[in-house]
Amino acid sequence: MPRNKAQNEKVRDERREQILAAALGLFAGKGLSATRINDITQRTGISQGLIYHYFPSKEAIFTELIGKGLNNLNEAALNLEKMNVPAEEKVRLAVKGLLDGLNREPAAVNYYFLMTQTALSESFPVEAREIIRRENDLKYQVMARIFRQGQLDGTIRPVPAEELATLLFSLVNGLALNKAYYREQFRLPVPESVLQMFLMNP
Repeated sequence: MPRNKAQNEKVRDERREQILAAALGLFAGKGLSATRINDITQRTGISQGLIYHYFPSKEAIFTELIGKGLNNLNEAALNLEKMNVPAEEKVRLAVKGLLDGLNREPAAVNYYFLMTQTALSESFPVEAREIIRRENDLKYQVMARIFRQGQLDGTIRPVPAEELATLLFSLVNGLALNKAYYREQFRLPVPESVLQMFLMNP
């Protein structure tokens, strides 16, 4: 029986995600320049022709990954801000969620690795660098607002909120890069150790 429209869309979405997931691991491991479309074909079993049906080039796949990674971080930050809980609890949830992601999801580590490389080097696609320039500050702004809210009720340390947001994401990014390098040998700090930098009563 032929697939209906909804089933076809589901298959297309699954293939697209399969391509992106395979490319993420390859780009993080081999680099963009050394990765070929054929490498993605071998990892996914999807033909080159079909991959090109979804993406015109490996650079387009890379750019899609950068946009997806930043969108996920920003969306998580915005959803956290909307929660009807005290700012202190939002900070606890942010730290735990970020560390859990690095511990449990190799893809999260790869995203941080690629985004850092892209931000620092002009050898990556202009479109990907533009996404970072345009979207990267949002999560900092959201966390600064949360920190500022907690300072009003006395639960967050009295340090400029923007500095606390920078400290949080710089710490997470540094941990991600160490995790990318050392992999299973690297042990992330427990959330309580990180929370001492932000909370009055961790």
